[in-house]
Amino acid sequence: MRKLLNVFTLFAMTMSVLPQAAAQNRRAVDLLVLGGTIVTMDGTRRVIDDGGIAVSGGRIVAIGPRDEIQRGYTARKKLLAFGKVVTPGLINGHTHVPMVLFRGLADDLDLQEWLTKYIFPAEAKNVTETFVRIGTRLGLAEMIRGGTTTYCDMYYFEDAIADETAKAGVRGVLGETIIDFPVADNKTNAEGMAYVEKFVSRWKGHELIVPAIAPHAPYTVSEAHLRAVRAFSDRTGAPIVTHISETKRELDDSVKDKGASPVAYLDRIGFLNNRVIAAHVVWPQGTDIAILKRHGVGVIHNPQSNMKLASGVAPVPKMITEGVFVGLGTDGAASNNDLNMWEEMDTVAKLHKVFSGDPKVISAQQAFELATIRGAQALHLEKEIGSLEIGKRADILIIDRDTLNQIPLYNIYSDLVYATKGSDVQTVIINGRIVMRDRRLLTLNETTIKTEARALRDKIIKSLASPAPSQ
Repeated sequence: MRKLLNVFTLFAMTMSVLPQAAAQNRRAVDLLVLGGTIVTMDGTRRVIDDGGIAVSGGRIVAIGPRDEIQRGYTARKKLLAFGKVVTPGLINGHTHVPMVLFRGLADDLDLQEWLTKYIFPAEAKNVTETFVRIGTRLGLAEMIRGGTTTYCDMYYFEDAIADETAKAGVRGVLGETIIDFPVADNKTNAEGMAYVEKFVSRWKGHELIVPAIAPHAPYTVSEAHLRAVRAFSDRTGAPIVTHISETKRELDDSVKDKGASPVAYLDRIGFLNNRVIAAHVVWPQGTDIAILKRHGVGVIHNPQSNMKLASGVAPVPKMITEGVFVGLGTDGAASNNDLNMWEEMDTVAKLHKVFSGDPKVISAQQAFELATIRGAQALHLEKEIGSLEIGKRADILIIDRDTLNQIPLYNIYSDLVYATKGSDVQTVIINGRIVMRDRRLLTLNETTIKTEARALRDKIIKSLASPAPSQ
């Protein structure tokens, strides 16, 4: 009997020690995301039911079935995603983020009239560093709520935009504008280039901010200055953010004045390289797409803005087929009028179906790719973001799947692109940091942001000597 008791005691002690040993063998990490359906957007487009993600030092260190992650890792901070969808953060490839403060100021106009009669005058009278900071905070709050974790920007006082973006914990490829007329922050090209030199030097190597130089367009920046931009990019490694072939008028003027399309002209002067991020490219001609492919240029499609300004429809299906890196963007909220990437995904699929007459063009999966992994490729950041994979930055969304508009669920990509709304995004993680949890912003004060933005509205109206629009 005593022998049996000893055996039983030994067995009990062994069984009690095993869980402790297993727990001690688990690796401690910063954050665990457990449960839910994980849409990885990796090379095989793997979808993991009841998955788990381990995050340490801002990066994904493990991803797989939940029980496997729980056996191997432990963390004080856990997010439970049971019954939800877990995806990479969305990438908004083209914005002018402080222009949220001009939202609705001038609508239903073509690009040239909209710019020259309304936007440029409004900017001349109102854009200051304070304006830019307030607008950036408003835009960042809107993007976080909608699940955007990375955005690519072009505006003035970009150093202030970078400062606000870093404070909010958002990832940004941020381009300081170079343009050949006086603007809010710099009155000459020399001043602009000096500004961007300091800007890139300050932010280069930051874990969230990628500083860039942003010549506005081939029709607003001289050939000499475009060549200088390319030389700056070669010397510093900074990306180049620009607009190319946005309208038919731009194309026609370029052919008339330079004897070539905007893309062919930029190729001719040696401007294009694999650090260029080109917004719009609505009107490529002849061999333009092949030129973009050869140089590794990233193209950002802005369907809603292009539609609203009647700029045209970019040949995105052809670009994708021919291997051009294509991403998706909203453009500024003054011409959209929001920063909602879910709407852009829905629009890009439907626009190209009706324009081509082919319902198979731009599938739901392809549309989601444009806002995630393809968007990362267009920003030349596919090694860091765009998918949920070991070693990549932990930019993660947890999306509610219990809203009426998402029931029932048959196909995950169809649901994400055609049914999901920005308000369905529940929790946002950027670089391993939770910046929104259960729809509550953690790095920005929403009440203050709204108050400051509304106060600026009144100032803008007075500056333009215009009556307030009807409420």
